[in-house]
Amino acid sequence: MAIQQMTPAPGLSGPVAADTQEPAARGPSKAMRRARALGWNSLPPLTFLVIIAFWSLSVRFFEIPAYLLPAPGAVFSRVISDAPMLWTHSLVTLTEIVLGFGLTLLTAIPIGLVIALSPLARQVLYPPIMLLQLVPKIAVAPLFLVWLGFGMESKVLLTVLMTFFPLLIASISGFQILDQRLLYLTRSMGASIWQTFRYLRVPSALPVIFSGVKTSATIAATAAIVAEFVGANQGLGYVLLRGTSTMDIELTFAVLVVLTFIGILINYVVEFSEWLMTPWQRSGAD
Repeated sequence: MAIQQMTPAPGLSGPVAADTQEPAARGPSKAMRRARALGWNSLPPLTFLVIIAFWSLSVRFFEIPAYLLPAPGAVFSRVISDAPMLWTHSLVTLTEIVLGFGLTLLTAIPIGLVIALSPLARQVLYPPIMLLQLVPKIAVAPLFLVWLGFGMESKVLLTVLMTFFPLLIASISGFQILDQRLLYLTRSMGASIWQTFRYLRVPSALPVIFSGVKTSATIAATAAIVAEFVGANQGLGYVLLRGTSTMDIELTFAVLVVLTFIGILINYVVEFSEWLMTPWQRSGAD
């Protein structure tokens, strides 16, 4: 097949014919590939624009009153007019999310490693953690207010409690997913325990752990809002509750828009962290 492609066309010498046929053999040009990548990456924002257009047309076509479903223009105008207030409360909610989720990262992954590698730890630590997971988190949220008050501590603790278990399960699964034959191979080649952990167990566990990180990151925003529902005088959950209690639906939707942007921001941070820490997957995707 390669010999047929190198055959000169009638009237052309060999090297000239090879040069003329080379671009077709290479496939799409670099500019074409960039255009395709740009179009592919533009699909998510275009989907959001289509949803907003459908929302606006539905409000106009069905003549939905503003106290039930305000138009997107009114909602975005409210976001701009109340931007200083929304920014102040967003900082409170973001702080609760970052602290709670950060504590989950610092505790769930190491405990998952210990449970995955130690049968004794699995027998001692795993049963009480499972029992804790079975307790409804929302039901114990008022207790956190009694114990820790209406400050940030109770919100951070509820965020940790709701995000801990998904990441713990992912960490245990990730650290146990390693094929035992690879362990025997590395040991037979003289690798130390640290080298096996650093170059074999951690890379194999990271994709599974990051799936748990994404799940916990999504739950973290929900947990902070729910904690502010239970008892708070600041934060986006407090503003959301105030908007619904006073039938200020535009303010309610403005808070939802801000929460959507916060969720997108957290998701991109997690995705970037995974891209940065798993270069072998990045090269495979490219």
